Amino acid sequence: MTLPKLNKPFSMIREFHLADWFTLANAVCGIGALFSMMTYLQTNDPRHIYFACGLVLAALIFDVLDGRIARWRQKTSAMGRELDSLADIISFGVAPAVIAYGCGMQGLYDRIVLAGFVACGVSRLARYNVTAESLSGSDNKVKYFEGTPIPTSLLLVLVMFLAAWQGALHESLWLGQLVLAGFTLHPLVLLFAISGSLMVSRLRIPKL
Repeated sequence: MTLPKLNKPFSMIREFHLADWFTLANAVCGIGALFSMMTYLQTNDPRHIYFACGLVLAALIFDVLDGRIARWRQKTSAMGRELDSLADIISFGVAPAVIAYGCGMQGLYDRIVLAGFVACGVSRLARYNVTAESLSGSDNKVKYFEGTPIPTSLLLVLVMFLAAWQGALHESLWLGQLVLAGFTLHPLVLLFAISGSLMVSRLRIPKL
């Protein structure tokens, strides 16, 4: 009777490809952005908003590099695809929503919209993962996205960066605020509603 072969220590880490490490760097940048916004809420120092926005930009760079490295080395895996989606939802879903919240979109309606934005991002990534095979052509490469890719939320982060740069935070947020049925809505948050709607739409976006 033979005993089952024991797995080597850190066997999961050993299975990571080079591209997967860049994907993890994407996730780390997203988490760093969340920490920066928590620090801003404690200190009220806008520099931490700049740090958070810069980390989302860094996450995008790592997100682009991991795809290029995977194609260059011709090493892809189901695990890598799932890892990429999980990193993206942190960096381009949760982080932008938290940045917006920290900048002043803290009313009840704002929170509903921001939560919906993240939910749309999760749904968009899940749909891509289950349809990637059917969307690929004869060369097994996906030719287009259905719905806008979640990294396009970097445009929303840029808006938040400019608002912080100009001191348009909290009560001074661009477009002001509305009170509906006793609860607050900042019209600027509707940009997140539009972005979320585009992500779950059926728009065909060519993949570069």
